[in-house]
Amino acid sequence: MKRIHLIISGDVQGVGFRTWILRHAQDLALTGWVKNREDGTVEVVAEGPKSDLEKLIMDCHDGPDIAMVERVDVTWEEPTDEFVEFEVVY
Repeated sequence: MKRIHLIISGDVQGVGFRTWILRHAQDLALTGWVKNREDGTVEVVAEGPKSDLEKLIMDCHDGPDIAMVERVDVTWEEPTDEFVEFEVVY
């Protein structure tokens, strides 16, 4: 098990990015959360098997069709097992 912390930059708010990530993370059975940040980026914290987290990272480089992802900053961390599911945080 591993944990990632992502900051996704570009035209990523108001384009369904949080819901898109929610679906992808749930399909991979990851736990954690996604939220919009005040600076216009999207933040993700996710835990699960390393291979599934790597898949989520690759997916985030594309995003939903109307998003324009400029950058995905990735920080690998040790898991805390604090999450039960993956959710959108407001």
